[in-house]
Amino acid sequence: MHRRNFIHASGCAAVAGWLAPSMVLGQTLEQVKVLYGFPAGSAGDSVARRVAEKLGGTSYTKNPGYVENKPGAGGRIAVETLKNSAPDGSVLALAPVSAFSVYPHIYPKLTYKPEDAVPVSIGAIMIHGLAVGPMVPPEVRTLKDFLAWAKANPGKASYGSPGSGSLPHLLGALLGLRANVELKHVPYRGVVPSITDLVGGQVAATVNPSGDYLQYVKNGRLRVLATSGKRRSPFLPDVPTFTELGYPDVTAEEWFGFYAPAKATAATVASANAAITAALKDKSVIDSLAVTGLVAHGSTPQEMAADQKAEYERWGPLVRQIGFTAES
Repeated sequence: MHRRNFIHASGCAAVAGWLAPSMVLGQTLEQVKVLYGFPAGSAGDSVARRVAEKLGGTSYTKNPGYVENKPGAGGRIAVETLKNSAPDGSVLALAPVSAFSVYPHIYPKLTYKPEDAVPVSIGAIMIHGLAVGPMVPPEVRTLKDFLAWAKANPGKASYGSPGSGSLPHLLGALLGLRANVELKHVPYRGVVPSITDLVGGQVAATVNPSGDYLQYVKNGRLRVLATSGKRRSPFLPDVPTFTELGYPDVTAEEWFGFYAPAKATAATVASANAAITAALKDKSVIDSLAVTGLVAHGSTPQEMAADQKAEYERWGPLVRQIGFTAES
C-alpha cells in the first residue's frame, strides 16, 4: 500500500533544519508518556505501544515509554490532557488526524484548537471499512445488498462507530446521504466495544479501522463489504472500495500522528521526531502494525502539518453537507 501523497509545506532545507543534529542534541528525558484517547486493544493503541517501547536508549529518552489510555469523547480527552501537559517532551499524544481536521468543524465548544498541539510525526496509516455481523442475513454479501436490506428494514438499519464525530461516523453518514438510505448511528467509546456488539448481533454494521476486523473476518464472524481507501487494502484485497462501488467521496486514508504540547521547542520536537521515525523503521514494529492492518509510516513535522491542513479544508464542506454538529 502506497502512502498518500503528502503536501510538503517547505523545501528540503527547511525539513533538514528540523532534523539537524544540532537541534536534536539536548537533555535526555528519563521516560516519555504517550496519551491515547481510545481503549487498549485497538489498532491505534498498538501504534502507541509499539513505538513507545522503542523510544528507550535514544537521545530523546533513556527508558522505554509507556501508554496512558484516556478513552472517551472520540479521543478528545487525550488531546485536552496534552494541551495542559509540560512542553518538555515528557508527554506526547497519539491521535487520529480527525481530532484536528474534523472535530473543529463539528464541535463549536471544542476545548482545544489545532494549534494547541504541535505535529511531531505521523505514526501509521489506516483505512476504514464497513462490516456487517449476524444481525444482517448471511445472503447480504455486498454493499448494494446491505443498502437494499437497510431500506427494507429501517428499524434495524444501524451502524456503530468509535464515537460521535469520528471519521468512521462521518463516513457512514456520508454513505447514507449519498445512497439515500437512513442509517441510524450508534456511537461507542472506541473501536473494541463497537465490534463486540457487532459480533454479538447488537448492531447491524459498524464503520471502523479495517484492521480491527481482520481476526473476525478470518473466522467468518464478520463480513467487510467496502473499504475507504483510494485503492484496495493489501490486508483485504478482495473487498472493493467505496469509490469502486460508486461513492467516490466516501474516501479516507486516516492516520494516527504523534503530537507534542504547543509550547514544545523546535529542539524537543526534532528529538522526538528522530526517535519516533527510527522506531517506525524497525522491522518488528512494521510487522506488528501490519497484523492490525496498519502501515507504519513516519514523516517530518512539516509533512504532517500540511496534510492535516489539507484534511481540515476537505472535511469542512462535507461536514456541512452531512449536517452533523455536537448539538445536532
